[in-house]
Amino acid sequence: MMKIEADRDKCDGLGMCEAMAPDFFEVGDDGTVVVLDERPEEAYRQDLSAAVDACPVLALRLRD
Repeated sequence: MMKIEADRDKCDGLGMCEAMAPDFFEVGDDGTVVVLDERPEEAYRQDLSAAVDACPVLALRLRD
């Protein structure tokens, strides 16, 4: 099962992940990413991979 990991220390809160996958990411009140579902279904892998790859500061990762 895949897992979304976020490095909140690297996050700049630019919101690319939220724009691409709003069901899984949001920029919190503190200006950093909040992962809404850390263990998504495999059916979402392509969308999540695109959102992770779009992060300009490399704060997101998908693990198997």
